[in-house]
Amino acid sequence: MTTTPMGKRPTPPRVGTETEEFRAAALDDAINGLAGRNPLASAAIAFVPWQKYTAIGAALLLLACGVLAPVGTLLAVTVFCTIGYLLAMIDRLLLFSRGLDASAIVTVTDEEARAVPDDRLPYYTILVPAYDEPEVVGDLIAAMTGLDYPADKLQVLLLLEEDDEVTIEAAARSGVTDSVDVVLVPAGDPRTKPKACNYGLHFATGTIVTIFDAEDLPERLQLRRVVAAFERLPDTVACVQAKLAFHNGSQNLLTGWFTADYALWFGYLLPGLMASTSPIPLGGTSNHLRRDVIDEVGAWDGFNVTEDADLGVRIAASGYSTAVLDSTTLEEANSDPINWVRQRSRWYKGYLQTWLVHMRRPVATVRALGPVGTYRFTLLLAGTPITACINMVFWFTTAAWILGQPALVAELFPPYIYYFSLLSLVVGNIATVYMYLIASRESDNAYLLVPSLTMPLYWVMMSVAAIKGCWQLVRNPSYWEKTFHGLSGPAAEPSGEEQNT
Repeated sequence: MTTTPMGKRPTPPRVGTETEEFRAAALDDAINGLAGRNPLASAAIAFVPWQKYTAIGAALLLLACGVLAPVGTLLAVTVFCTIGYLLAMIDRLLLFSRGLDASAIVTVTDEEARAVPDDRLPYYTILVPAYDEPEVVGDLIAAMTGLDYPADKLQVLLLLEEDDEVTIEAAARSGVTDSVDVVLVPAGDPRTKPKACNYGLHFATGTIVTIFDAEDLPERLQLRRVVAAFERLPDTVACVQAKLAFHNGSQNLLTGWFTADYALWFGYLLPGLMASTSPIPLGGTSNHLRRDVIDEVGAWDGFNVTEDADLGVRIAASGYSTAVLDSTTLEEANSDPINWVRQRSRWYKGYLQTWLVHMRRPVATVRALGPVGTYRFTLLLAGTPITACINMVFWFTTAAWILGQPALVAELFPPYIYYFSLLSLVVGNIATVYMYLIASRESDNAYLLVPSLTMPLYWVMMSVAAIKGCWQLVRNPSYWEKTFHGLSGPAAEPSGEEQNT
């Protein structure tokens, strides 16, 4: 099935009435659509030949230098990494300072949201991809019925793999099928969220499309706020990203770290990116997209495991922008360390996938994003996982000095290199903890004080996840490592204050 970008689309079939020919064509487009239309824009192949040969050549060159001049090579690598670390930290502080400005985020009051007459509200489609999640699919009823939007203009599509019998049965038992349409996605690899969303897009009737996870609790007026925001913003805005937070942030220390991390990212860094006109890596849910732009930029990449970040970059590269909305969707924070590492390693792998895809044609990327946009895109999507990997090496070196090996460290690192790197590490960590404290204070979550102060422990977990993600990028780039939900028990309803923030 094909669509006409920026123009009239064929009327989609009603769910359950599609033919087998339609299903086959829609599935092929869901998996191979972007890869077929523009192979270099898809992560179907992790490394194009020149990237592969460049990486191998750089590794061999580094190994040869390490053998011939080990101390000099170690010093050069240390200086290079330290400079990169400082550049990333300075840029993050700059984004944070811009995010402190209240105008960096779009605010729509309750009165403005409710003032839009129902007859002016556009048709809206909500995509809810789920796989092997029988424990949370029932929460979808409460979340969707709680939205303030005309039922005759709201289409909710629950996207389930056709062989996911446990979730299909759970949906039927919960009664969710009475209020949403269940779309059975033909089974097959890759079993990824973007494949499901692309398939569901063939049934979508809305001019605005958004994604929620089955366990999400969006605030009541979020859809109306998005409509009001689109009316206020320029036509170049293709996406409105709502903020994400967690309903179980106080469950344990890990969920507290995760909540503080999101408070900083969605409360300050993303608004700072918006203010700087840099590409915004979208969140996994609550990104509200104009359907015509989705069609124009090629929808989601079925092979990219952070399809949201990739789509955000392609939106920017196509001349559009993303706005951040002051409206919150509550999610479930990962409370299990192993489950968290599975999720975070996939994110890091997807960040690198996205960077590799867009740097296949570096000149075109610089022209599309601009020099500053490309620089920041590189710092965020390549720098974040690589820095997390390198952190482990620096921490071990620092620990060796503290634990009684100063002679060995002094032999390998001259004082001016070692103390400069150590100072950068300490100052950078203190600055980052300070940003977490500010973000946690402004989110009115007193329980985040301890998680914010103990963030270095969380960064150790990040390093483990980043190393795993880099390994998987080489071994199994498009494998979607499943994150299990429902570990925190039933989600609480958002309070009135949360619903109107």
